[in-house]
Amino acid sequence: MNNTNRWKTSEVVLMGLFAALTVVGTSIRVPLPALVGNPFFHFGLPILSLAVLTLGFFKGSLAGGIGFAIFDVLNGFAVEAPYFILESFVVGAVLSYAFLHLKRFEKKAWFIPLVMFIAALAKIMMTFLKNFVIQLALGSSASIAAVASFSTLYITVINALAAIIIVTLLYRPVSHLTKKMLYK
Repeated sequence: MNNTNRWKTSEVVLMGLFAALTVVGTSIRVPLPALVGNPFFHFGLPILSLAVLTLGFFKGSLAGGIGFAIFDVLNGFAVEAPYFILESFVVGAVLSYAFLHLKRFEKKAWFIPLVMFIAALAKIMMTFLKNFVIQLALGSSASIAAVASFSTLYITVINALAAIIIVTLLYRPVSHLTKKMLYK
């Protein structure tokens, strides 16, 4: 992670690559039934996570957020784009915090799965809150909104579990490649 205030060309290129990969990864989707919204299984969260883990909190979250926003605009979800930019930064912040505070265990096999599990919890909480607020805005009582929001979490849990597995498998090679690009 580069701590200078200036962005290197290679960092901007990697941000663009991760944004494009987020669009493509989110476009590969499997629709799932739910009471709230039009949820689907996709590969956006693992790509956002890899971006944050390799580029750092701000640059990785920005790349993922831009990728989600482009996907939303291109696929009829433009109203949700600002929320997913915000969510990228919240999940990215939790992921970065967990990574930095557990870094002393980086050589352990469970390090990345644990860090990703913590980030997955943040993603699940953000999804619940978003759906809860939507249901309240639609006129549901708090108890009905909570039940409806909870009933859709299985989709986020599926996406989160897939992200934990995918990032665990790809973190080391992707990290090695990006470090080579950024710090040669």
